[in-house]
Amino acid sequence: MSTYRVAQVTAAGGPFEVVEREVPQPGPGHVRVAVDACGVCHSDVFFVNAGLPGVTFPVVPGHEIAGRVEELGEGVGDSGWQVGDRVAVGWFGGSCGHCTPCRQGDFVVCQNLKVPGWAYDGGFAEAVIAPADALARIPDALAATDAGPMACAGVTTFNGLRRSSARPGDLVAVLGIGGLGHLGVQYAAAMGFETVAIARGAEKAELAKQLGAHHYVDSTADTSVADALQSLGGAKVVLATAGNAEAITATVDGLSHRGELVVIGASVDPMGISPVQLILSGRVVRGHPSGTAQDVQDTMAFSALHGIRPMVETVPLDQAGEAYQKMLSGAARFRMVLTTR
Repeated sequence: MSTYRVAQVTAAGGPFEVVEREVPQPGPGHVRVAVDACGVCHSDVFFVNAGLPGVTFPVVPGHEIAGRVEELGEGVGDSGWQVGDRVAVGWFGGSCGHCTPCRQGDFVVCQNLKVPGWAYDGGFAEAVIAPADALARIPDALAATDAGPMACAGVTTFNGLRRSSARPGDLVAVLGIGGLGHLGVQYAAAMGFETVAIARGAEKAELAKQLGAHHYVDSTADTSVADALQSLGGAKVVLATAGNAEAITATVDGLSHRGELVVIGASVDPMGISPVQLILSGRVVRGHPSGTAQDVQDTMAFSALHGIRPMVETVPLDQAGEAYQKMLSGAARFRMVLTTR
Protein backbone atom coordinates (compact mmCIF):
# COMPACT_ATOMS: atom_id res chain seq x y z
CA MET A 1 0.00 0.00 0.00
CA SER A 2 1.16 3.55 -0.71
CA THR A 3 -1.15 5.19 1.82
CA TYR A 4 -2.61 4.21 5.16
CA ARG A 5 -5.35 5.55 7.44
CA VAL A 6 -5.03 7.15 10.86
CA ALA A 7 -7.64 8.43 13.31
CA GLN A 8 -6.32 11.77 14.50
CA VAL A 9 -7.30 14.77 16.61
CA THR A 10 -6.16 18.13 15.26
CA ALA A 11 -6.73 20.30 18.36
CA ALA A 12 -6.93 19.73 22.11
CA GLY A 13 -10.24 18.07 22.98
CA GLY A 14 -11.32 18.05 19.35
CA PRO A 15 -13.16 15.33 17.42
CA PHE A 16 -11.52 12.40 15.72
CA GLU A 17 -11.14 12.36 11.96
CA VAL A 18 -9.88 9.53 9.77
CA VAL A 19 -7.38 10.67 7.14
CA GLU A 20 -4.97 9.06 4.72
CA ARG A 21 -1.21 9.55 4.86
CA GLU A 22 1.73 8.30 2.87
CA VAL A 23 3.21 5.11 4.28
CA PRO A 24 6.34 6.00 6.31
CA GLN A 25 9.62 4.09 6.16
CA PRO A 26 11.24 2.91 9.41
CA GLY A 27 14.55 4.49 10.28
CA PRO A 28 17.54 2.77 11.93
CA GLY A 29 16.53 0.77 14.98
CA HIS A 30 12.82 1.02 14.13
CA VAL A 31 10.20 -1.16 12.49
CA ARG A 32 6.91 -0.52 10.75
CA VAL A 33 4.10 -2.50 12.33
CA ALA A 34 0.90 -3.25 10.44
CA VAL A 35 -1.72 -2.67 13.16
CA ASP A 36 -4.37 -5.33 13.56
CA ALA A 37 -5.91 -4.02 16.78
CA CYS A 38 -5.44 -1.19 19.27
CA GLY A 39 -7.09 -0.79 22.66
CA VAL A 40 -8.60 2.50 23.78
CA CYS A 41 -7.15 3.42 27.18
CA HIS A 42 -8.30 6.16 29.55
CA SER A 43 -4.72 7.49 29.51
CA ASP A 44 -5.33 8.51 25.89
CA VAL A 45 -7.19 11.46 27.42
CA PHE A 46 -3.84 12.98 28.43
CA PHE A 47 -2.87 13.23 24.77
CA VAL A 48 -6.21 14.08 23.18
CA ASN A 49 -6.68 16.93 25.69
CA ALA A 50 -2.99 17.99 25.72
CA GLY A 51 -2.86 17.19 29.41
CA LEU A 52 0.85 16.39 29.35
CA PRO A 53 3.77 18.62 28.30
CA GLY A 54 5.09 18.28 24.78
CA VAL A 55 1.89 17.05 23.11
CA THR A 56 1.75 18.31 19.53
CA PHE A 57 -1.12 18.17 17.06
CA PRO A 58 -2.37 16.40 15.10
CA VAL A 59 -2.33 13.58 17.66
CA VAL A 60 -2.78 9.93 16.75
CA PRO A 61 -3.38 8.21 20.13
CA GLY A 62 -3.15 4.53 20.97
CA HIS A 63 -0.68 2.63 23.15
CA GLU A 64 -2.29 -0.83 23.24
CA ILE A 65 -1.07 -1.93 19.84
CA ALA A 66 -1.08 -5.43 18.38
CA GLY A 67 0.03 -6.21 14.85
CA ARG A 68 2.70 -7.68 12.58
CA VAL A 69 6.16 -6.47 11.67
CA GLU A 70 5.89 -5.19 8.12
CA GLU A 71 9.29 -3.65 7.46
CA LEU A 72 12.61 -3.53 9.30
CA GLY A 73 14.79 -0.47 9.64
CA GLU A 74 18.56 -0.64 9.48
CA GLY A 75 20.13 -2.85 12.14
CA VAL A 76 16.88 -4.36 13.46
CA GLY A 77 17.37 -7.71 11.79
CA ASP A 78 20.44 -8.29 13.97
CA SER A 79 18.20 -8.27 17.07
CA GLY A 80 16.19 -11.28 15.88
CA TRP A 81 13.02 -9.58 14.61
CA GLN A 82 11.68 -10.64 11.23
CA VAL A 83 8.97 -9.45 8.87
CA GLY A 84 5.72 -11.19 9.81
CA ASP A 85 6.45 -11.47 13.55
CA ARG A 86 3.36 -10.78 15.67
CA VAL A 87 4.17 -8.00 18.12
CA ALA A 88 2.60 -5.73 20.71
CA VAL A 89 3.63 -2.20 21.67
CA GLY A 90 2.29 -0.64 24.88
CA TRP A 91 2.73 2.40 27.10
CA PHE A 92 6.41 1.51 27.06
CA GLY A 93 7.16 2.59 23.51
CA GLY A 94 10.93 2.71 23.85
CA SER A 95 13.52 4.29 26.12
CA CYS A 96 16.39 6.72 25.63
CA GLY A 97 19.07 4.41 27.04
CA HIS A 98 21.18 7.24 28.50
CA CYS A 99 19.25 8.82 31.42
CA THR A 100 20.02 7.70 34.98
CA PRO A 101 17.07 5.27 35.27
CA CYS A 102 18.04 3.67 31.95
CA ARG A 103 21.67 3.38 33.02
CA GLN A 104 20.37 1.62 36.15
CA GLY A 105 18.34 -0.76 34.01
CA ASP A 106 14.99 0.72 35.11
CA PHE A 107 13.74 1.45 31.60
CA VAL A 108 10.04 1.87 32.34
CA VAL A 109 10.72 5.04 34.34
CA CYS A 110 13.01 6.43 31.64
CA GLN A 111 13.05 10.21 31.91
CA ASN A 112 12.50 10.38 28.14
CA LEU A 113 10.03 7.51 27.83
CA LYS A 114 8.64 7.19 24.29
CA VAL A 115 4.92 6.65 24.79
CA PRO A 116 3.00 5.99 21.54
CA GLY A 117 0.56 8.81 20.91
CA TRP A 118 2.89 11.23 22.69
CA ALA A 119 6.45 10.69 21.46
CA TYR A 120 5.27 9.39 18.09
CA ASP A 121 2.03 8.48 16.31
CA GLY A 122 0.13 5.76 18.13
CA GLY A 123 -1.98 2.79 17.18
CA PHE A 124 -5.25 4.42 16.11
CA ALA A 125 -3.96 3.70 12.64
CA GLU A 126 -3.30 1.00 10.08
CA ALA A 127 0.47 1.25 10.64
CA VAL A 128 2.91 2.44 13.30
CA ILE A 129 6.64 3.18 13.27
CA ALA A 130 8.06 2.01 16.61
CA PRO A 131 11.53 1.49 18.12
CA ALA A 132 12.62 -2.14 18.16
CA ASP A 133 13.12 -2.08 21.95
CA ALA A 134 9.36 -1.47 22.34
CA LEU A 135 8.37 -4.77 20.71
CA ALA A 136 6.89 -7.69 22.66
CA ARG A 137 6.29 -11.02 20.95
CA ILE A 138 2.64 -12.14 20.95
CA PRO A 139 2.01 -15.83 21.77
CA ASP A 140 0.14 -17.84 19.15
CA ALA A 141 -2.67 -18.46 21.64
CA LEU A 142 -3.60 -14.78 21.86
CA ALA A 143 -5.69 -12.97 19.26
CA ALA A 144 -4.62 -9.44 18.37
CA THR A 145 -7.75 -8.06 20.05
CA ASP A 146 -6.67 -9.75 23.29
CA ALA A 147 -2.99 -8.87 23.00
CA GLY A 148 -3.52 -5.13 22.48
CA PRO A 149 -5.02 -4.43 25.93
CA MET A 150 -2.36 -6.66 27.51
CA ALA A 151 0.28 -4.10 26.44
CA CYS A 152 -1.01 -1.51 28.92
CA ALA A 153 -3.96 -2.60 31.08
CA GLY A 154 -2.65 -6.16 31.30
CA VAL A 155 1.00 -5.47 32.05
CA THR A 156 0.18 -2.73 34.54
CA THR A 157 -1.99 -4.99 36.69
CA PHE A 158 0.14 -8.11 36.22
CA ASN A 159 3.38 -6.31 36.99
CA GLY A 160 1.84 -4.38 39.87
CA LEU A 161 0.91 -7.65 41.54
CA ARG A 162 4.03 -9.67 40.81
CA ARG A 163 6.30 -6.85 42.01
CA SER A 164 4.28 -6.34 45.18
CA SER A 165 5.09 -7.79 48.60
CA ALA A 166 2.24 -10.33 48.40
CA ARG A 167 3.00 -14.04 48.28
CA PRO A 168 0.70 -16.96 47.33
CA GLY A 169 -1.94 -17.41 50.00
CA ASP A 170 -1.89 -13.76 51.08
CA LEU A 171 -5.08 -11.67 51.04
CA VAL A 172 -4.92 -9.31 48.07
CA ALA A 173 -7.65 -6.81 47.19
CA VAL A 174 -8.29 -5.27 43.79
CA LEU A 175 -10.09 -1.94 43.93
CA GLY A 176 -12.29 -1.51 40.86
CA ILE A 177 -13.59 -3.97 38.27
CA GLY A 178 -13.11 -1.91 35.14
CA GLY A 179 -10.67 -1.92 32.25
CA LEU A 180 -7.76 -2.54 34.61
CA GLY A 181 -9.47 -4.24 37.53
CA HIS A 182 -11.23 -7.01 35.61
CA LEU A 183 -7.76 -8.18 34.55
CA GLY A 184 -6.26 -7.55 38.00
CA VAL A 185 -8.77 -9.89 39.65
CA GLN A 186 -7.97 -12.64 37.15
CA TYR A 187 -4.22 -12.24 37.66
CA ALA A 188 -4.50 -12.14 41.45
CA ALA A 189 -6.47 -15.38 41.53
CA ALA A 190 -4.11 -17.09 39.06
CA MET A 191 -1.08 -16.04 41.16
CA GLY A 192 -2.49 -17.89 44.14
CA PHE A 193 -3.66 -14.93 46.21
CA GLU A 194 -6.82 -15.01 48.31
CA THR A 195 -8.50 -12.45 46.11
CA VAL A 196 -10.93 -9.72 47.11
CA ALA A 197 -12.70 -7.60 44.50
CA ILE A 198 -13.93 -4.17 45.60
CA ALA A 199 -16.48 -2.27 43.51
CA ARG A 200 -19.65 -0.22 43.74
CA GLY A 201 -22.95 -2.09 44.00
CA ALA A 202 -24.05 -5.56 45.10
CA GLU A 203 -24.87 -6.49 41.50
CA LYS A 204 -21.15 -6.79 40.65
CA ALA A 205 -20.60 -9.65 43.07
CA GLU A 206 -21.43 -12.28 40.44
CA LEU A 207 -18.98 -10.76 37.92
CA ALA A 208 -16.29 -10.72 40.61
CA LYS A 209 -16.89 -14.41 41.25
CA GLN A 210 -16.73 -15.21 37.52
CA LEU A 211 -13.37 -13.43 37.33
CA GLY A 212 -12.01 -15.62 40.13
CA ALA A 213 -12.46 -13.49 43.26
CA HIS A 214 -12.91 -15.37 46.53
CA HIS A 215 -14.60 -12.40 48.23
CA TYR A 216 -16.53 -9.34 47.12
CA VAL A 217 -16.78 -6.01 48.95
CA ASP A 218 -19.48 -3.55 47.95
CA SER A 219 -18.02 -0.11 48.60
CA THR A 220 -21.54 1.37 48.86
CA ALA A 221 -22.58 -0.95 51.71
CA ASP A 222 -23.02 0.18 55.31
CA THR A 223 -19.79 -1.56 56.36
CA SER A 224 -16.74 0.46 55.31
CA VAL A 225 -14.26 -1.00 52.85
CA ALA A 226 -11.53 -0.89 55.50
CA ASP A 227 -13.66 -2.77 58.04
CA ALA A 228 -14.66 -5.34 55.44
CA LEU A 229 -11.01 -6.01 54.62
CA GLN A 230 -10.04 -6.21 58.28
CA SER A 231 -12.85 -8.73 58.88
CA LEU A 232 -11.04 -10.95 56.36
CA GLY A 233 -7.74 -10.51 58.22
CA GLY A 234 -6.43 -7.38 56.54
CA ALA A 235 -5.07 -7.09 53.01
CA LYS A 236 -1.37 -7.67 52.44
CA VAL A 237 -1.76 -5.69 49.21
CA VAL A 238 -4.44 -3.46 47.74
CA LEU A 239 -4.07 -2.94 43.99
CA ALA A 240 -5.92 0.32 43.37
CA THR A 241 -7.08 0.29 39.75
CA ALA A 242 -9.90 2.81 40.15
CA GLY A 243 -8.85 6.36 39.29
CA ASN A 244 -10.64 7.81 42.30
CA ALA A 245 -8.53 9.29 45.10
CA GLU A 246 -11.33 9.07 47.67
CA ALA A 247 -11.97 5.39 46.94
CA ILE A 248 -8.25 4.64 47.12
CA THR A 249 -7.95 6.45 50.44
CA ALA A 250 -10.79 4.37 51.88
CA THR A 251 -8.76 1.16 51.54
CA VAL A 252 -5.72 2.21 53.58
CA ASP A 253 -7.04 1.18 57.00
CA GLY A 254 -7.97 -2.18 55.48
CA LEU A 255 -4.30 -3.04 55.01
CA SER A 256 -2.63 -5.50 57.36
CA HIS A 257 0.55 -4.66 59.27
CA ARG A 258 3.31 -4.02 56.72
CA GLY A 259 0.56 -3.91 54.12
CA GLU A 260 1.12 -2.22 50.77
CA LEU A 261 -1.10 0.05 48.70
CA VAL A 262 -0.13 -0.17 45.02
CA VAL A 263 -1.67 2.69 43.06
CA ILE A 264 -2.15 2.26 39.30
CA GLY A 265 -5.44 4.12 38.79
CA ALA A 266 -4.53 7.63 37.62
CA SER A 267 -6.09 10.66 39.29
CA VAL A 268 -4.88 14.23 39.78
CA ASP A 269 -6.75 14.57 43.08
CA PRO A 270 -4.80 14.22 46.36
CA MET A 271 -5.30 11.22 48.62
CA GLY A 272 -6.28 11.91 52.23
CA ILE A 273 -3.80 9.66 54.02
CA SER A 274 -2.32 10.69 57.36
CA PRO A 275 1.24 9.78 58.41
CA VAL A 276 -0.16 7.99 61.48
CA GLN A 277 -2.09 5.56 59.25
CA LEU A 278 1.21 4.50 57.70
CA ILE A 279 3.64 4.72 60.62
CA LEU A 280 1.89 2.71 63.33
CA SER A 281 1.41 -0.38 61.15
CA GLY A 282 4.47 0.07 58.92
CA ARG A 283 2.35 0.42 55.79
CA VAL A 284 3.68 1.37 52.37
CA VAL A 285 2.07 3.42 49.59
CA ARG A 286 3.63 3.40 46.15
CA GLY A 287 2.78 4.21 42.58
CA HIS A 288 3.39 1.61 39.90
CA PRO A 289 3.99 2.40 36.22
CA SER A 290 3.35 0.01 33.35
CA GLY A 291 6.16 -2.33 32.30
CA THR A 292 8.87 -2.83 29.71
CA ALA A 293 8.46 -4.76 26.48
CA GLN A 294 9.76 -7.86 28.27
CA ASP A 295 7.17 -7.33 31.00
CA VAL A 296 4.47 -7.12 28.33
CA GLN A 297 5.77 -10.37 26.84
CA ASP A 298 5.72 -12.00 30.29
CA THR A 299 2.16 -10.78 30.82
CA MET A 300 0.96 -12.26 27.55
CA ALA A 301 2.72 -15.58 28.20
CA PHE A 302 1.16 -15.83 31.68
CA SER A 303 -2.24 -14.93 30.25
CA ALA A 304 -1.99 -17.58 27.54
CA LEU A 305 -0.92 -20.19 30.11
CA HIS A 306 -3.79 -19.44 32.51
CA GLY A 307 -6.54 -18.67 30.01
CA ILE A 308 -6.78 -15.02 31.06
CA ARG A 309 -8.33 -12.68 28.52
CA PRO A 310 -9.58 -9.10 28.56
CA MET A 311 -13.28 -8.50 28.02
CA VAL A 312 -13.38 -6.40 24.85
CA GLU A 313 -15.77 -4.71 22.48
CA THR A 314 -14.33 -4.36 19.00
CA VAL A 315 -15.14 -1.57 16.55
CA PRO A 316 -13.56 -0.59 13.24
CA LEU A 317 -10.98 2.20 13.03
CA ASP A 318 -13.55 4.42 11.32
CA GLN A 319 -15.46 4.52 14.62
CA ALA A 320 -12.50 5.63 16.76
CA GLY A 321 -14.37 8.70 17.99
CA GLU A 322 -17.39 6.68 19.10
CA ALA A 323 -15.15 4.12 20.84
CA TYR A 324 -13.25 6.89 22.63
CA GLN A 325 -16.48 8.50 23.85
CA LYS A 326 -17.84 5.17 25.08
CA MET A 327 -14.63 4.64 27.04
CA LEU A 328 -14.93 8.13 28.54
CA SER A 329 -18.55 7.55 29.57
CA GLY A 330 -17.64 4.42 31.53
CA ALA A 331 -20.01 2.33 29.42
CA ALA A 332 -17.26 0.14 27.93
CA ARG A 333 -17.30 -3.47 29.19
CA PHE A 334 -14.41 -3.42 29.66
CA ARG A 335 -11.99 -2.48 26.91
CA MET A 336 -12.82 -0.82 23.61
CA VAL A 337 -10.56 -2.17 20.85
CA LEU A 338 -10.18 -0.70 17.36
CA THR A 339 -9.62 -3.11 14.48
CA THR A 340 -8.25 -2.39 11.02
CA ARG A 341 -9.29 -5.58 9.21
